[in-house]
Amino acid sequence: MAETVIDAGLVVDGTDEEPIRDARIVIEDGRVADVGTQESVRVPDGADHRAYPEATVTPGLIDAHLHLSGARTMDPMDWAIESTELGAVRATADLRSLLSAGFTAVRDVGSGTGLALREAVADGDVPGPRVFTSGRAISQTGGHGDSHFLPYEWVDDGGISTLADGPADCRKTARKRIRDGVDLLKIMTTGGVLSEKDSPRQAQFTDEEIAAMVEEAHRVDVPVASHAQGAPGIKSALRNGVDTIEHGFHMDEEAVELFHRRDAVFVPTLSIMHKIVTEGDEHGVPEWGLKKSRAARETHFEAVERAHEAGVPIAVGTDFIGPELVPHGGNVLELELLVEECGLGPLEALRGATGVAARTLPENDVGTLEPGAHADLVVFDGDPTRDIEAVRAVEQVYKGGEAVSL
Repeated sequence: MAETVIDAGLVVDGTDEEPIRDARIVIEDGRVADVGTQESVRVPDGADHRAYPEATVTPGLIDAHLHLSGARTMDPMDWAIESTELGAVRATADLRSLLSAGFTAVRDVGSGTGLALREAVADGDVPGPRVFTSGRAISQTGGHGDSHFLPYEWVDDGGISTLADGPADCRKTARKRIRDGVDLLKIMTTGGVLSEKDSPRQAQFTDEEIAAMVEEAHRVDVPVASHAQGAPGIKSALRNGVDTIEHGFHMDEEAVELFHRRDAVFVPTLSIMHKIVTEGDEHGVPEWGLKKSRAARETHFEAVERAHEAGVPIAVGTDFIGPELVPHGGNVLELELLVEECGLGPLEALRGATGVAARTLPENDVGTLEPGAHADLVVFDGDPTRDIEAVRAVEQVYKGGEAVSL
């Protein structure tokens, strides 16, 4: 296979290095072979040479928190009763939308469809980003992920979560997920805005339960993500070894210190909260979800600002699930909110969607344009390091060195 060479006016490589002007990327066998300035990197003989002199090239974007459930409404009852098969079919359309928007890898943190979709994409049957999935999340009875409005026996292993109680049950459920071949575990250590009868501030799962699930996952090098919105649940998750905190509405100084001690990554998911608060009443979000979202919005922004100022790594994740309110394909909203509401610079936001987001995944060969990495990249018509809204101007996407049909 002939090498491909891509020249660009600017390359952001996803690392802490400064962007490269008048840059060149050499791709061989679907991976980055070399990257540097056009003066320092030669064009191999016979290479397919493509030039984007006015464009910015970055690694393919990563959404580190979404759901490939194929949902098409914001009614939690629909999430509980619609078939997994229908969701999987709809999610194939979502995968195409994500890839066209520049997302070449996604972390699916709680769905019954993720494992099948991962294989379909990997086998080339469905176009889409590289999928890393937890399968269904794990929740305590009555916790976030339990469908509170339904009889218990209907939801023991349905919806977005499997219910587990006590250290032994939690350990066994984690082992079942690992047996399925998941890329990560997703657990719920607080209530949430879209679960009816709990609060984001309420901690869920005991230390012993969290420790059992984390131990089983880490034994086989599987990372653990925790839905954690209130400070007590954030801190119990971090103390017991989780790798990423999702949402993190109510961050205190002790939680920030634990992030550093555990080398954990923060995935704040500003986008879904923004969309619920600004438009949720027009799209069927239940009143109890609207109320809790509105109450948490300002503290959410403050938590991200606090984490950013303290140097906590912040990864881009939207919590989008597919309905008109939160459609896959509009996921670059998260980068814009990080810049406009939380004080990150555009380059920091781009790194949050590339190299930092890659830290949430079990593989280390996505998210950067370093030699050896997958040649997943996005060509933007403009300079998102100066104007973050340029992330909406996708000119071309490459996955594994191959141009994607947009």
